[in-house]
Amino acid sequence: MDLFHSWGVEVVIHLQTQYGHYEGWFSLASTVADLHTTFFCFFPVWFHLRRDVGVKLIWVAVIGDWLNLVMKWVLFGERPYWWVHDTRFYGTDPAPALKQFPITCETGPGSPSGHAMGSSGVWYVMITAVFSVATERRFPPLLYRFLQVGLWMLLCTVELLVCMSRVYMAAHFPHQVISGVITGIMVAEAFSRVQWIYGASLKKYFYTTLFLLAFAVGFYELLKAIGVDLLWSLEKAQKWCVRAEWVYLDSTPFASLLRNMGTLFGLGLGLHSPLYTENKNSSIPFRVGCITVSLLLLQILDGLTFSSRDQAMFYVLSFSKSAAALFIPTALVPGGLSWIFPGSGAAKLKFS
Repeated sequence: MDLFHSWGVEVVIHLQTQYGHYEGWFSLASTVADLHTTFFCFFPVWFHLRRDVGVKLIWVAVIGDWLNLVMKWVLFGERPYWWVHDTRFYGTDPAPALKQFPITCETGPGSPSGHAMGSSGVWYVMITAVFSVATERRFPPLLYRFLQVGLWMLLCTVELLVCMSRVYMAAHFPHQVISGVITGIMVAEAFSRVQWIYGASLKKYFYTTLFLLAFAVGFYELLKAIGVDLLWSLEKAQKWCVRAEWVYLDSTPFASLLRNMGTLFGLGLGLHSPLYTENKNSSIPFRVGCITVSLLLLQILDGLTFSSRDQAMFYVLSFSKSAAALFIPTALVPGGLSWIFPGSGAAKLKFS
């Protein structure tokens, strides 16, 4: 495996030396690939255009990221920025010099890549949703074929940029991003065959959230009891990151877990809120208004940051913020706009 990792380090060095002038683009790709973008940007748009696509986006993102966490705990994947210092592969030779960036020092294990896995699943859902719309609208065969080729090329381009960015940042080895892309698409494809999520009750959302949280925590405690420390990677990140302030608490496995559970629970609360069920409007201006106001409010919410001195409180607030991020566009904004503009639409909205 050391030989495999050494090849990955050579790829990192090649990207950093030959494509250094694309650093801004790589940083942007990593930012867009983060599930934060899905929750705060993609979801509000899709939810108010096509409800089922928005719901599916959240389920694919949350379950995919939860699965990614479990896989990371099982696979014990290294990350380039700490592996070059820990390994004995190079013997007495100096370790390769890898550049680090503010988003390099991820604290969880490296395999598979969460950014690659999450982005591939989310983009797969969005692209297949466009195909579904084109089929419903009965696009001419030639136009539909061009659309297919163009969007699949877009998916490949996006994932190539994401993979290159994660390797360039020395956060992942090439095999970790490739496995992440494949696994993410598999999760998205699996959910294309699942129908119960579109009519799930609040009780089902609650029990699903509770089960996923309990399973992850129980798995952690079980392995800890037999002497396996699943937070081994946090120590490595703190030891080998060139700047201590680049090691963020919100990049730890449990912070990610609590954010995802808050997101899923927030979706359930929003979908079963009286604001949602009593205030649905089909007019295009109303949908555009919901999207615009939701994005503005989410940007304000996103500006809220929490101190990491008290970890328990940090996790609670992260859970609450994630739940609010889904409740705002699903219930609060549509309900509020319907109350402010009661005549903005005549019929209740029947989402496609």
